[in-house]
Amino acid sequence: MTHSRSFFFAALFAAALALTGIPHSACAATAADIRQDSAQALRNLFRVNPLAEDLSHKAKAMLVFPNIVKGGFILGGSYGEGELIENGKVTGYYNSASGSIGFQAGAQSYSYVVFLMNDKALNYLKTSQGWEVGVGPTVVVVDTGMAKNLSTTTMKDDAYAFIFGQQGLMAGVSLEGSKISHIDR
Repeated sequence: MTHSRSFFFAALFAAALALTGIPHSACAATAADIRQDSAQALRNLFRVNPLAEDLSHKAKAMLVFPNIVKGGFILGGSYGEGELIENGKVTGYYNSASGSIGFQAGAQSYSYVVFLMNDKALNYLKTSQGWEVGVGPTVVVVDTGMAKNLSTTTMKDDAYAFIFGQQGLMAGVSLEGSKISHIDR
């Protein structure tokens, strides 16, 4: 693709995000904001899903994204910032971003937590130049129905993601194609 085409699509994508009403403050959170929002998101998740709390004790680390904003009209995208927690301590900050083209309209927000269950998943996150979900370690998205049939003894995959707190008018939430990248805070 030529440089001008790349610029055109990037500008179009940025315009689509701007039109969805995403507040600029959502893209400029401080470390303290992320920490506070992540703690609240974990409390909310653990309250509605006891399996997630059990999993947090077995995981090597947790990636917590307390507020992902997704929007679009034909062109769409999502963005949010979160933190990596290892042994109860924040060890890094990350963003989660995605873009898409297709039949879509609306806006929504949601939270998600990825439980990294082994060193393979944790090392991949730390050493990759951005983790595109669907490439690299296996990530299983746990929905409400699946959570009722799982236990921490049967969970053997690299990572488990819980999506929760959805608000807004846009069909479906998926992590497929999301890119998780390290950011400085």
